[in-house]
Amino acid sequence: MSDFVKAEDVFVNQHGKDRKEILRFIAERSVELGAADDADAVYDAFLAREDMGETGMTDGFAVPHAKADAIKNAVVIVYKNDTPVEWPSFDDKPVDICIALLVPAGEAGTTHIKLLSKTAVLLMRDEFKSLVRGTDDKQAIADAINAGIDEE
Repeated sequence: MSDFVKAEDVFVNQHGKDRKEILRFIAERSVELGAADDADAVYDAFLAREDMGETGMTDGFAVPHAKADAIKNAVVIVYKNDTPVEWPSFDDKPVDICIALLVPAGEAGTTHIKLLSKTAVLLMRDEFKSLVRGTDDKQAIADAINAGIDEE
């Protein structure tokens, strides 16, 4: 299994008050993790994508994604909030778990599409959603996503 998603890319027991605060947190962590070099550019990329349509899926999960020149390496950052927040979603329910995809602008048609499709498949699986929702074990969450990314 790959180690594309690492335990350090998973943030649990967070306290974001709204969607913008959560996206700002993820953008700032992307710089701290070395995946990006400009948190403002990453945040702006998230907001630009949010303006195009909902990234909230169903059952409290969202898949925000950013494509920007400021992103140096593709990374998946998982964010679990302690309470659901308003987030435009397919089922009109609030979101408390984000699986954020950050991709360099030059990989928009390749890496981005692969990560988005693999994540969408994972979010159709009740056992995956239950695992992520039911644990704060960062390594277990990272391993579950890596297993999904590795599937052919």
